[in-house]
Amino acid sequence: MRIGIIGAGNIGGALTRRLTAVGHEVALANSRGPETLKDIAAETGCEPVAASEAAKGADVVVVTIPLKAVAALSAGILDGAAPGATIVDTCNYYPARDGRIEPIEGGLTESRWVSNELGRPVVKAFNNIRAQHLLEHGEPAGSRGRTALPVAGDDEEAKRVVMSLVDEIGFDPVDAGTIDESWRQQPGTPVYGSDLDAEGVRRALADASRERPSELSG
Repeated sequence: MRIGIIGAGNIGGALTRRLTAVGHEVALANSRGPETLKDIAAETGCEPVAASEAAKGADVVVVTIPLKAVAALSAGILDGAAPGATIVDTCNYYPARDGRIEPIEGGLTESRWVSNELGRPVVKAFNNIRAQHLLEHGEPAGSRGRTALPVAGDDEEAKRVVMSLVDEIGFDPVDAGTIDESWRQQPGTPVYGSDLDAEGVRRALADASRERPSELSG
């Protein structure tokens, strides 16, 4: 599968390493240009590309950048992706970093806002785990206590694709419902930053409160 990753920070780098390790073809882009990605390309075999080229021919496109940067992505950034490509959003809203985003402050889920900005449906995944744990905590399917990751989305086939990738790189995928339910895995919720197994993730999602912690409000 060809996977385009827009964002080469902690999560983008970790996903590049994990996905190439299980045999996927990864095109990686950042805001500074492909010449700055030579080291990770040499390490993983990924293809460093300009951000405008990351989606070209991709079956899956992962957007993993600071939330405030989503609105600054060029129009058509996802043009050229394979028909029916799955778009994955790993972004998290931190007002101290991203500034105040009124629709989110008003109750819109972070990923619904991202979807609106991109003009495409998205699947929310890989946002609640620390990058180092994404690199180090993967285990074979069936392992006792295997770390699980929530996956939310409106399109069942797109969600299935992402859940399969989660499993491939060593984690149990848990269906976290629709994008409008993805607030359950946003910062400040019980599942965020946790390393729970599948049952623990389900309980944490169920226990989540819609009220945003004061320190995460703009």
